[in-house]
Amino acid sequence: MGSQFTCSHGCPQGLRCTAGVLNTRSEAMRSSEKRGRTVSCIMANAMDHAKGHVAWLVLGLLLLSGLCYAFIWTPMSTGVFFGYQCRPSSSFESAPRDELDRVLQAASRGHNRTLIITVLNKAYSENHGMLDLFLRSFSLGEGTRPLLSHLLLVAVDQTAYDRCMALGLHCYKLVTDGVDFSGEEFYMAGNFVTMMWRRTQFLGEVLRRGYSYIFTDTDVMWLRNPFKTLNQSLEVDVQFSCDGFNGRPYDPANPINTGFFFVRSNTQTITLFNAWYEAKNSSGGLKEQDVLKGMVKNGTVEETGVRVRYLDTVHFGGFCHDRRDFERLTTMHANCCRTVRAKLVDLGLVLEDWRTYRRGEPVPPNPHKTCLVDSWSELHKH
Repeated sequence: MGSQFTCSHGCPQGLRCTAGVLNTRSEAMRSSEKRGRTVSCIMANAMDHAKGHVAWLVLGLLLLSGLCYAFIWTPMSTGVFFGYQCRPSSSFESAPRDELDRVLQAASRGHNRTLIITVLNKAYSENHGMLDLFLRSFSLGEGTRPLLSHLLLVAVDQTAYDRCMALGLHCYKLVTDGVDFSGEEFYMAGNFVTMMWRRTQFLGEVLRRGYSYIFTDTDVMWLRNPFKTLNQSLEVDVQFSCDGFNGRPYDPANPINTGFFFVRSNTQTITLFNAWYEAKNSSGGLKEQDVLKGMVKNGTVEETGVRVRYLDTVHFGGFCHDRRDFERLTTMHANCCRTVRAKLVDLGLVLEDWRTYRRGEPVPPNPHKTCLVDSWSELHKH
């Protein structure tokens, strides 16, 4: 009998042992294949999961694009300002470079770089004075209270700045070396003209920084949200209030009043404000409003490419040409009035008349006698 010995695995040496090794290798291969299938399943699940994320990402981008399209092409916004637009990421707010940038960003946040600006001095910021009456109109007006979040008060002296900060508003201190703007500036007297030109220079700087705005004097009562009445067409660059209105909104014969206007920041308006301020040097002491009227008359404004619209006094009224119709009135300006005291009296009556109208009661006539008669009589006494 030939020699035959048993392998350590308990099977005879030869084919059967070889088969055992093959069986072991087959099991290893099957185990490897199983692990391979497991890895493949994991990778497939991961890919499916990734595809799901990509699908959601694509869906989100499509929805965002649709919203941008809707906002851009919606002609009227339901918000308090003009229709908002989705801007490229490059135009998102960067870190403010100085204090002016900071307050402009804060006041215009969420509203497409658009804000409301007024200029304030000590005489107008006193307790129970013009500033309080101005802010009260926002509280009493229709849809005007939310606009206070976008109001920037530009203080020309420390007292006005301190009062603004105490009220928790957006505040900026405008410094003019060697000039004291803290006292009451009577029309065309003292530092009145200087203050008006400093204001023009500042407003031009705001445009150069890319911000659009309504400028309003503090002796303008806001009874309704003016953004709902202003022309929203991008073809209109500036919209000026008037001391009188001839019925033609694009007629330069309408007498401009710079106490209330809306201006968009673009190349044309920046050019206009630069030319306007430069004209100060040859103005012969005229105030900024009269110089601008001259620029309209001699064609300088038209040469800048600016498209100007003049606001109907039915909506944007004033004491110069009083056509009060509270059904349509948006703002009321105490123009043609010389003193702060007279403005406080007659604008206070405007707010009382507004409250009477809101209660559905008859509104009594208000001739604004304190402004139109008494304030000018005081001038002649001196």
